[in-house]
Amino acid sequence: MSQRNKRPARLVGLTGLVASALVLSACGAGGRDDGDGDGDGGDAGGGASDVGVTEDSVTVGGHFPLTGVAAPGYNEIPTGAQAYFDYVNAQGGIHGRQIEYVVKDDGYNPTNTSKVTNELVLQDEIFAMVGGLGTPTHSAVIDFLNAEGVPDLFVSSGSLAWGDDPATNPMTFGWQPDYESEGKIIGQYVAENMPDAKVGLFLQDDDLGEDAEKGVRQFLDKQIVAVERYTSGNTDVGPQIAGLQGAKADLVLSFNTPSYTALAQLVAMKLGYDPKWYVASIGADPALVSSLLASFSEGAVDGAGALDGVMTSEYIPGVDQPEDPWVKLWQEVWDAHGKKGELTNYRIYGMSHAYAFVQALQAAGEDLTREGLVEVLEENGPDMVGPQLAPFRFSADNHMGISGMRLVELKGTSSTPLTPVLTTDLGDAEIVEDTSGQAEDAPPASGIPE
Repeated sequence: MSQRNKRPARLVGLTGLVASALVLSACGAGGRDDGDGDGDGGDAGGGASDVGVTEDSVTVGGHFPLTGVAAPGYNEIPTGAQAYFDYVNAQGGIHGRQIEYVVKDDGYNPTNTSKVTNELVLQDEIFAMVGGLGTPTHSAVIDFLNAEGVPDLFVSSGSLAWGDDPATNPMTFGWQPDYESEGKIIGQYVAENMPDAKVGLFLQDDDLGEDAEKGVRQFLDKQIVAVERYTSGNTDVGPQIAGLQGAKADLVLSFNTPSYTALAQLVAMKLGYDPKWYVASIGADPALVSSLLASFSEGAVDGAGALDGVMTSEYIPGVDQPEDPWVKLWQEVWDAHGKKGELTNYRIYGMSHAYAFVQALQAAGEDLTREGLVEVLEENGPDMVGPQLAPFRFSADNHMGISGMRLVELKGTSSTPLTPVLTTDLGDAEIVEDTSGQAEDAPPASGIPE
């Protein structure tokens, strides 16, 4: 493996609070204060050392929108993670333990997320939550998971809530770059390269949009001519796109899920509105948006090339880079263990956070505890190698995920870099070119972290 040198309670839903109280009164499921997480009572040598851990297995869970408006694309993420876990299990697992992965559908509905998370923690007795998806959905359960001492790892969302306050949420870690940092990086790029652009913002009306706008406004406050927001679940975005057109925005910065990228593009076509677009990485998969456009238009639009010329960001290599060593590994994994369909960027996303979880399991050792897993991430996070283009920011004081990304322009299903990999952090942290060498890393021959 190519190794680089080693380098030195927000938006909690009422249902999550109620569930937490009920669970605590029922004696918990191995919470941080129960004594399960210190490792003192664990069976050394690979035995059962914490909730969800047996001599030969470790059970983890995830909540995802397998159905509903957010399902397209996002429902592929757990299939990628499952394929990678199956790949690891076929080679003997980690410290002799097979990874059992329990996925439940929340339909991108916070009430459902609270319900299925209760089931995962109380009935399935998961050791950790891995990759739970969504800003509004995961916000409903973050307090519950932390109260129960369940490692809440690599949330599939770029909200600041997953990592900016470890004192309040010590068990929660982000994974992808946060929306504020993405907003800063595209904001600086536009300010430097498109200083005369009239900028409109098309935002999901929750932390996703709020965090992104915070970053964008650091550089573009005077260039913004309109801000339009949509509520997830309401598929009529006609008024929002018309509002951007009426304000004569000639560059739209769009932070939304894939379905809303397609809806926005479709409405813009109907209105004859043709601005330059930046679409956040979470909503800019060309193949998926193309298929959604065809579906939403009932075949009137084939969708091919719909995102040509659109700017976005990338922080892991994707299917348009088949010669990348990580993509080669993911293709091997999918060919051997994928259930149906092709390798997609969303499946690569799932494999990538599954890889990070397996890496943490390796480092935590045979006497696996929840506390021990959290400590490993805090102590070793910035040195964790993997497909991410920039290092993780994990430490005792920071549970934010990947520190950077590069901006690209889309053409067909391929992308052309506009910038090198740039890193930053929250607030007024400077944006700088990454010098870690992380983007040149490659997987070990076994495909399993060492």
